[in-house]
Amino acid sequence: MSEEKKSPDNSQPNPWAPQAAPKPPPPASGVNPWAPQAAPAKKRGWLTVVIVLLIILVVGGLLFRLLTLKPKTAPPPQPVRVSTTNAIKGDIGIYVSALGLVTPLATVSISSQVTGQLTNVNFVEGQMVKAGDLLAQIDERPFQAQLTAAEGTLERDQALLDEARINLKRYEEAAAHNAIPKQQLEDQRSLVHQDEGTVKFDQGQVDNAKVQLAYCRIVSLISGRVGLRLVDPGNLVQSTSTNALAVVTQLQPITVIFSVAEDYLPQIQHQLGIGNHMTVDAFDRAQQTQIATGSVLALDNVIDTLTGTVRLRSVFTNQDNALFPNQFVNVRLLIDTLKDKTLIPAAAVQRNAQSAFVYVVKSDQTVEMRTIKTDATDVDTIAVEDLQPGETIVTDNFNRLSDKSKVAVRKPGDESAEKPAQGKSGDGKDGKSGKGKRGGAKEEKN
Repeated sequence: MSEEKKSPDNSQPNPWAPQAAPKPPPPASGVNPWAPQAAPAKKRGWLTVVIVLLIILVVGGLLFRLLTLKPKTAPPPQPVRVSTTNAIKGDIGIYVSALGLVTPLATVSISSQVTGQLTNVNFVEGQMVKAGDLLAQIDERPFQAQLTAAEGTLERDQALLDEARINLKRYEEAAAHNAIPKQQLEDQRSLVHQDEGTVKFDQGQVDNAKVQLAYCRIVSLISGRVGLRLVDPGNLVQSTSTNALAVVTQLQPITVIFSVAEDYLPQIQHQLGIGNHMTVDAFDRAQQTQIATGSVLALDNVIDTLTGTVRLRSVFTNQDNALFPNQFVNVRLLIDTLKDKTLIPAAAVQRNAQSAFVYVVKSDQTVEMRTIKTDATDVDTIAVEDLQPGETIVTDNFNRLSDKSKVAVRKPGDESAEKPAQGKSGDGKDGKSGKGKRGGAKEEKN
C-alpha cells in the first residue's frame, strides 16, 4: 500500500462556507431591468385638483348657508301662573308656647271611716257621679244597735235629771220657809248639775252612734268620674286601712299647669294686675287641633332657680271632657295683642341671606320683590311692615319668580297648569291614582 496522502473529499457541501449570491434572471431582449421607471405625474396632479375643488365647494356652501340663514327670534317668555292674596289690616296676638300638664282641681280617695262588712257597691267603673251620690254600703246593723243603746241610756238619765229638778224646786220652796237645812238644798243643786252632765254625755254617745251609722253609707264628696273599683262586696273593710274603695276625680272644671320663662313675668303680672283674664289655648301633641280654651287662674309665688321658669295654673270649663287628668298638652298663652297691623299669610314671606321679602303684584302683571320687616306670628298669619293693606302678594311658585317677572294670576280652583304634568308622569290620564299606560301594560302581562 502506498503512503500517499489522501485528498479531502469535496463531494460533500460545507454548510459553513459563504453562499454565493443568486444570479439575476436573464433580461429580456432589448430591455434594461435596472433602469428607473417614469412616475405617473399627470394622474396625481388631477387627483389633487379634484380634492381641493371639493373642499372649496364644501366650505363655500357652509359659508353661504351661515350668511343667508336668518336668525330666529326667541319666543317671549310665558307668564308664571301664581296664586295671590291681599294684605289685610287687623289685630294679632303675641303668644308664648309651653308644655302643660292637665291637673284636676280635686281628687278624692274614697275610704271607709268605720270597720264593717261591705255589702253593696253602687257605682260602675268610669261612671260620672255627683256630690252626695251613694257609692257603697257597709252593714249598718251593729251601728244601729249601738245607737239604740245610747238612746236608751240618754232617756234613763234624762228621767233622773227631771226628777232631780223637781226635787230641787221643792227644796227651794221649803228652804224659803226655813223648813229644811240649807245644806240639803245645796246637795240637791249639785245632784241636778251632776245629772245634767250625765245627760250631755249620753247625748254625745247618741250623736256619735248616729255618725257611725251614717258612715255606713259611703257617698261621693265631689262631682266627677269614678275610677276602677278596688274592693269587692263581701270584704271586711277597716277604718285604719290605707287602701281606698275608689277614687273620684273632678273633671269640670279642670286645670292645666305649665311653666314659662321668667322673662315674660313682668308682662304677665301687668295683665293680671289690671284684671285681664289672660287667654290660654290647649292644643294636641301635634299642635294642629285646639282642644279647649281657658284663662289664667293663678301665678306661682316663686321662680324655679334650676330652670328659670315660673309656673301658672289655667282653668278650663271642660264641658266636653276633652281634657283628661295627667294628659300632656301644648299650651299657648296670650300675653299681648297688637292692634291695626298689616297681616299676610306666613307662607308668602320669603327669606334670603339679607332679609325677608315678598313678591308684590303690580298693575302691569309683573312682580316686585319688596323687602319687609316681620313682627308677631300667629300660626299661619304674620304681621309685617313696609306693606300696605290691600296690596296683592304672591303665595306660591316662588322658585320660578324674580324681580319684574311676568305673572298670570291663577283663579281659585284652577289647576290646569298641574294637570298635564300629572298626566305625563304615569299616574293615569285622569290624574287618578294608579299606573300609566306603560305601567298598566306591565301589570296585565304579569
